[in-house]
Amino acid sequence: IEFIESYYFNKKELTRFSSSVGKYVGFTEQGVRNAAAWNKDASKLSVMKAQKEVYCLNHVQIDYNNV
Repeated sequence: IEFIESYYFNKKELTRFSSSVGKYVGFTEQGVRNAAAWNKDASKLSVMKAQKEVYCLNHVQIDYNNV
């Protein structure tokens, strides 16, 4: 299971956080700047890393039961 949060503007992906990578990755000039700033914030990274357990792992059983 992987938690992914992406940020888009005008249908272009700017930045993405992936729980498997464990940090933000930028895809545009602005996205790279945002990712660098967000990756420096240890509290923001720890919150995002915890989202996999908070959201994904708590809901996976519900989704499998409904299938």
